[in-house]
Amino acid sequence: MLRRIAAALIPIALIAVVVLPLVLDQPFGSQTTRTLEAAYAMRRWSPILTVLGLAALAVLAAISLRRRRTGLALVGFAGALMLAIAAAWFARQNPFEWMFNPLPRPQFVAAAKATFVESNDLVLAVSVDGDAAAYPIRQMAYHHLVNDRIGRTPAVVTY
Repeated sequence: MLRRIAAALIPIALIAVVVLPLVLDQPFGSQTTRTLEAAYAMRRWSPILTVLGLAALAVLAAISLRRRRTGLALVGFAGALMLAIAAAWFARQNPFEWMFNPLPRPQFVAAAKATFVESNDLVLAVSVDGDAAAYPIRQMAYHHLVNDRIGRTPAVVTY
């Protein structure tokens, strides 16, 4: 009975340790230092924890299936192992790279022609060797990066 409970709880815990940081790290939501520390700690430890959980689940499955090979037990452990494998794979991904892509072909205009920027809009401003550029935060918040040149200097501006 204890093995069945562990076989059910391990995949749930592995999925939680992978998904919870994404839920906690909401750039436009309410965040505290404590929740961000927890989210980053889970992101840092999730690759190791998911492999350990997957190994523990595989050992449980081997022990349990050696004693009793019913179709239901096979399906149950196969499902639990598939969830654990998915969690282990996802723990090694960076979903933020999927969500935030740089602008493929950004278009730049002189400040006087930037009619899409309101006077009270916040911008990221960069000045290099007398050349300056400003990037509206409303646009940067979604794309997070812009590949640009400020004068002759290549720059990757990020938010």
